Amino acid sequence: MERKKSTSALPKGILEKEIDTIGLVQFVPSATAKYVRISIRPGKGVRVTLPKRATLAQAEAFVQEKAPWIRKQLSSQQQEQHKKTLFSPDAEFKTRFHQLLLLPHPLPHCKSRLKDGVLYVWYPEQVEWQHEDVQDYIRNAVEYTLRLEAKRYLPQRVAHFARQFGFSFQQVTIKNAKTRWGSCSYTNNINLNLHLMRLPEHLCDYVILHELAHTVEKNHGPRFWALLDKISGDAKGLDKQLKAYRLQVY
Repeated sequence: MERKKSTSALPKGILEKEIDTIGLVQFVPSATAKYVRISIRPGKGVRVTLPKRATLAQAEAFVQEKAPWIRKQLSSQQQEQHKKTLFSPDAEFKTRFHQLLLLPHPLPHCKSRLKDGVLYVWYPEQVEWQHEDVQDYIRNAVEYTLRLEAKRYLPQRVAHFARQFGFSFQQVTIKNAKTRWGSCSYTNNINLNLHLMRLPEHLCDYVILHELAHTVEKNHGPRFWALLDKISGDAKGLDKQLKAYRLQVY
């Protein structure tokens, strides 16, 4: 079954087709591509790039050949999507300094604003808040808010503890890491995850102290844990609490 969209919906030359066991696939001609290439992007589906000399039949045959791999990737992306937070008007979601508030409005697009401790996100009233585009917009607004808070809060918190306990460091960088709450380089540059702004304050402080301890002890040996226990009060207990939190909060 072949389905074409209007030229207003798809750029000229792009074709969409339903492929058995896979679903909708977008075929995109390219003047620079040297071979048929398949890309699968979250929320965007399957995209097949065709070089000048490739035919649509050849591209379809390649897709069928790679069908098991494509299905595996789509399933994996779907599972990851399900792990994400579904932001709802009825469910409370807070960063350290802001609370999310979702509101419908008559405009055809989403918009957001930070004011007086509230992250306002308005979404089109003719679209359900569960819609993927709305959820993506909310996630971007939340990430922006977390990054803004982190840049204002975390460096001064690192400086505070460095002065209190006599540590030296180079600089603090805020990142949206997916596997670490923080890290410390060999030259004592400290990287901190913007998602620390979703942790309880005492655990956020524990991560900062953990990385500051690495400015002195570069591994997780007994001397490191002894130092961290001295400055945090209960290194092993705090570390156990931290592990109860999933790093990617949305």
